[in-house]
Amino acid sequence: MNTEKQNIDQFKSLVKRLIYLFTTIIFLIMSLFLFLFFNPSITSWFENNDKELEELYIDAKKKVVLQNETAKLWKPADISLITDETLKQEVEYGKELIVHTAKYLGPNGSVKKITNGMNCNNCHLDAGTKPWGNNYGSVYSMYPKMRARSGQVEDLYKRVNDCMERSLNGQPLKEDDKEMKAMIAYIEYIGSNVPKGTEANGSGIYDLAYLDRAADPIKGKVLYDAKCVSCHQVNGQGVLAEDKKEYIYPPVWGENSYNQGAGLFRISRFAGYIKYNMPLGSTHDSPQLSDEEAWDIAAYVENQPRPLKDLSQDWPDISKKPVDHPFGPFSDKFTEAQHKFGPFKPIKDEKKKKEKK
Repeated sequence: MNTEKQNIDQFKSLVKRLIYLFTTIIFLIMSLFLFLFFNPSITSWFENNDKELEELYIDAKKKVVLQNETAKLWKPADISLITDETLKQEVEYGKELIVHTAKYLGPNGSVKKITNGMNCNNCHLDAGTKPWGNNYGSVYSMYPKMRARSGQVEDLYKRVNDCMERSLNGQPLKEDDKEMKAMIAYIEYIGSNVPKGTEANGSGIYDLAYLDRAADPIKGKVLYDAKCVSCHQVNGQGVLAEDKKEYIYPPVWGENSYNQGAGLFRISRFAGYIKYNMPLGSTHDSPQLSDEEAWDIAAYVENQPRPLKDLSQDWPDISKKPVDHPFGPFSDKFTEAQHKFGPFKPIKDEKKKKEKK
């Protein structure tokens, strides 16, 4: 009997210990929970982790969207796939002329001496194939086409010679010149994968949203000195190659740069161009300039001296002039200064109102 009682007492003692242990564990768990819940540093750690996870998710989502957009951008037709050896040689010569124009047609050119020493490649990056790099993606598909600047339907011969006379501040080529034929063959071939009458994704120059203010050349100078001088130099004259035949980095103003009739002389074209291409190494998915910086740098560069061009035959219908064409007469009340630097929204709004009437 004593043994049975002893066993019962031991059992009761064990139960009490277990209850005590269980209570203690529950108490510790509750204490730990309350400590974690009310401790600011701990809760902020969890909050920060949540924010970091959310940011990682957003970044990953943006990356996927960007990759999808990039996949849709135009890519040039592959020259290596040309089976006609004669055509292939002509296309390859055309590419060589685009990349090293000055070696053949510059002041020390081996074929003719008719341009300022810049290469087509200086404005049409990667031989005219870079997304938003003023590429040729939509040239073959959209030409011949009506152009308001000339008031005429233009073909590729006219388009190429426009660049020769304006961007390269030189003389035109003849339609039957070997070099003209080769450049057109190259432009047509790399754009042959774009259906006629359609524009390629990422072709030409990106259209930047207008600022709510005028672009500022003073701010632009500060930015130019910080971000552009290493390549284009303080005086804007660029860097010549050792052979003195072409530029490693082209002049952006001065007697050897593009003239006032070039497309890049329009501030919106220059701003959109440098946004996704400058400084060196910038791309459409990894720009180094904000929109405002691009506009202000453009304002500074376009405010510097450069060769003149007779524009008296341009824009026969002045109402068709772009809002940022900097030379009058205009069909509106705005000044040349506003047409050059902005703000452009008031000009655009008035233009729309007139078009509706």
